[in-house]
Amino acid sequence: MHVVIMGCGRVGSTLAGSLQARGHSVAIVDRNPDAFRRLRPGFEGTTVTGVGFDRDVLQEAGIEQAGAFAAVSSGDNSNVISARVARETFGITNVVARIYDPGRAEVYERLGIPTVATVRWAADQVLRRLIPEELETEWVDPSGTVRLAEVHIGPKWFGSPVRALEHASGARIALLNRYGQGLIPTSDTIVEEGDRVHAVIADTRIAEAVNIFTGGAGATGGGR
Repeated sequence: MHVVIMGCGRVGSTLAGSLQARGHSVAIVDRNPDAFRRLRPGFEGTTVTGVGFDRDVLQEAGIEQAGAFAAVSSGDNSNVISARVARETFGITNVVARIYDPGRAEVYERLGIPTVATVRWAADQVLRRLIPEELETEWVDPSGTVRLAEVHIGPKWFGSPVRALEHASGARIALLNRYGQGLIPTSDTIVEEGDRVHAVIADTRIAEAVNIFTGGAGATGGGR
């Protein structure tokens, strides 16, 4: 697949190298020709100097043959405009825009532009390392409001049905990993010691849910 990237900063240059290593052809666009020095030695793709939302520039980058477009420059507005041009003018369906402002990311997501909210993503990565035993985020929706996370379950919940855990925490238990095997639980599935529990949680309820999962306030372990 041919992929066009707008922005040759650290993210764009790393993305270009990773895509090429996977066998894809890559064209990368940046208004600053010196930015292409960040590309890995041996990069075989196309470099185009110009503005990422300029139609002629995108055409030079091969947008008409592209299967995907990523806008990862340092400017939110430029990324969104470029993503919209790629999608609406050239019909690219696989489009993603990097956004620093999480509020904007949510708005653009509603407009049909998949986004990566940089600030929320970075904060989440730090959290995973600060409290690895309590919360390990595996996926965050582009607006940053809902996440799928592996959560630590305290002993009080062992022997309780999934419905009791969901009722107390407000989360949805999406998956249990038991003895190395994935299990999609029902409301009657009993949580056992050693289970790795993966839950879908609203971002605003993370602290409360984690406290409940680990056996703090609200964790009754009832419903056996």
